[in-house]
Amino acid sequence: MVNTNSSMAKRFGLPYKYELHLHYLLAYHIFFSLFFTWYIINYGGDSQGYWKFGMEQVLIRGDETWFSYFGEGTTFILWLCYIPSQLMGLSYVTGNILFGFLGFIGIRYIFVMTADLFPENHEVLGISLFPAVFYFLNLHFWSAGVGKDSVCFWGIAWFFFAVQKYKTRWWQAAIALFFVYLSRPHMGQALISGAGLAILLGSEVKLGYKIALSGLAAAGAILLLPSTLEALRIEELSFEALETMSGVRSAGLNTRNVGSGVDLASYSWPMKLFTYMFRPLFIDSHNIVTFLSSFENLLYLWLSFFIYRNWTPEAIRDMPLFIKAGMLTFIPVAWAFMGALSNLGIIMRMKNMTMIYFLLFCFFLIAYNKKLRIQKVQEKMRYYLQREEIKRKKKELAG
Repeated sequence: MVNTNSSMAKRFGLPYKYELHLHYLLAYHIFFSLFFTWYIINYGGDSQGYWKFGMEQVLIRGDETWFSYFGEGTTFILWLCYIPSQLMGLSYVTGNILFGFLGFIGIRYIFVMTADLFPENHEVLGISLFPAVFYFLNLHFWSAGVGKDSVCFWGIAWFFFAVQKYKTRWWQAAIALFFVYLSRPHMGQALISGAGLAILLGSEVKLGYKIALSGLAAAGAILLLPSTLEALRIEELSFEALETMSGVRSAGLNTRNVGSGVDLASYSWPMKLFTYMFRPLFIDSHNIVTFLSSFENLLYLWLSFFIYRNWTPEAIRDMPLFIKAGMLTFIPVAWAFMGALSNLGIIMRMKNMTMIYFLLFCFFLIAYNKKLRIQKVQEKMRYYLQREEIKRKKKELAG
């Protein structure tokens, strides 16, 4: 992993300080794999059930083989765990480190694209947003262990990395979509639909590619729709069906057994959206994880205020394709989850897959307009220097 960090940094022409940050992030992420192990062993979670094959809801009829677990959702994660866990007998902590490597690779994809494609940096309280945002606790914790979250985060980041250079990396996008869809079908559906819209609306994509790639994305979305509806247990993809599903799941999560539950049914839609995107805040903190997450959410809230001021058609036009695709995936996912998740812990876990793209969207708008302001100042300086040079030459000629 250290060697590939160095090769990725050289491939993208990153300065040495950013290569060092990749190494720091790797060590930081491995720490979270160890912390994740301790947390799950002490407080419980699906992750250990995946590795030890203790998922009672998965019934295998007949002989238990590797491919008897191949399927969507929980069975797919069991299928991934089968060889290292059942055949090789690796420990649970090793499994978390292996899955954590996938999460780190996803972080690395986003890191190198941000370093390569963003025009300027930006500081908040004297701290540069890049690379500080890549040290956020939730970005690492939920992608550091065995489970769907690590696979989805890695697959989504890899997919957008491939979409950014679609001419040569299209096959990588197909593989990444395979892993995301089989882990969480609804995320795969949102991913291919968001990428299709981004390609269709992107000014940097030639018309021929735009028609072909958007057509492939539309065909893929239509082909995946039946199994997505089956996975979500709804009969049709409509506002009414999703709202009904959200109400049922929200009621199930808002119980006395859920420590960080909120009464989502009584919230208005703007409050539901605020809860999904920016909570927990400090008033919601009930442990160290939610307290530290409050700092992240406060930054998300602060940066969101800059969207209106910095939004311009030119900024959207020049925005990297991976952020456009990320935002067009983030919007429907946020809309679906904000009515379904009434537990702040689960909200932190689920929004981790796509929230980084909202943050980078805000960051890019600020950086783009900062670049324009710098260019205007430089143009004025050149203009005044030229005027002074002309005056000096006139004096020389007059003398």
